[in-house]
Formats: sequence, structure tokens, C-alpha cells
Amino acid sequence: MSTTTLDQSTFYLVDEEAEAHHPEGGTLLGFWIYLMSDALIFATLFATYGVLATAYAGGPTQRDLFELPLVALNTAILLVSSITYGFAMMAMQDGKLGGTRLWLVVTALLGMAFVGVELYEFGTLIAEGATPQTSAFLSAFFTLVATHGLHVTVGIIWIGVMLVQLGQRGLHPENQQRLMCLSMFWHFLDVVWIGVFTFVYLLGVVQ
Repeated sequence: MSTTTLDQSTFYLVDEEAEAHHPEGGTLLGFWIYLMSDALIFATLFATYGVLATAYAGGPTQRDLFELPLVALNTAILLVSSITYGFAMMAMQDGKLGGTRLWLVVTALLGMAFVGVELYEFGTLIAEGATPQTSAFLSAFFTLVATHGLHVTVGIIWIGVMLVQLGQRGLHPENQQRLMCLSMFWHFLDVVWIGVFTFVYLLGVVQ
């Protein structure tokens, strides 16, 4: 046997061993670990807001600023986007590329609507003089809500990237795994927003 043949055999053996030591579940496990670290970041922001929620510095309070109907509408938009992403995953499992891409587009549009309403809210508050510099309460509020909005924006960009990859390679196993990770990320953002809506907006107005 020639040296070239030995080298090729060795390469294939190493490649097979590498695949054996990197199972598909490893990516999902790694992404779960990332989500847990992200959850710690949001937990810190929630705790910070909880401490500073009454530090108004003579400025406006939650009752003066928050419009619950608008926030409730935005919450509904994000929750519906979670449902549409679920439809995308169902289409993926059925092997329907067109359906998967369609529901991903709908999800992205709903995500854009959510971010748009959030930016409108921020713009309205700033126009009224309620800026992050006004009080510690508003600094904590803007930081928490904007961090979540930034995550949603990243999710929208991720959906765009996945649409391109689906167009290039279809429902390849790697693309399906990436869609699974994106699904966990998107649903995680829904859970965090429910906490924001309840803890920041709802309790803030009721108190």
C-alpha cells in the first residue's frame, strides 16, 4: 500500500472519529448553556430594575408614562410570532420547505412590528422628557427593555440568514438544527417579555 493511500485512510478515520465525538445534540446542549447565561443577564437587569423602580428623582412614575393598551398590543404581537414560529417548525418536520420559509417570513414581520412599536414608545417617552438621564428608574427601564429589543432584532436578522440558507441548501439536517436553536432563542425572548410586561408595566401601573 502506498503512502498516499495510507494518508487518505488515516484522514477518513480521523474524520469519522471527529464526527463521533461531535454529536448533533452537542450543538443543542451548547445553545442551552448560552440561553442559561443569557437568562442570568436578564435576571440581573430585572433585579436592578426592582431596586431602582421607585427611584424617581422627582421625575415621572410608571403611572405617568406607561400606556398599557399599547404594551398589551405589543405583547400580543410577540406571542403570535411565537405561534407562527411553531408553525414553521411543524412545516420543517413535515419536510415542507415552502411552508417553513413562509412562516419564518411571517415571524420576522411580526418581530419587526414588535420592535417598531417599542421604538415608537421610546420616542414618545423621550419626547416627553423621560430619558435614561431623568432618573435611576428610567435608566433601569430603558436598559432592560432595550436589551430585550436588541435580542429580538438579533433574532430577526437570524431569521433572515436562515431564509438565505434554506434557499441555498433546503431543509438540510444542519439547517434544521439551526432552526431548532433559533426556535429556543425566540421562545426564550417571549418568556422574558412576559416577565417584562408583568413585572415592569403591569405591576408598575397597578402599584
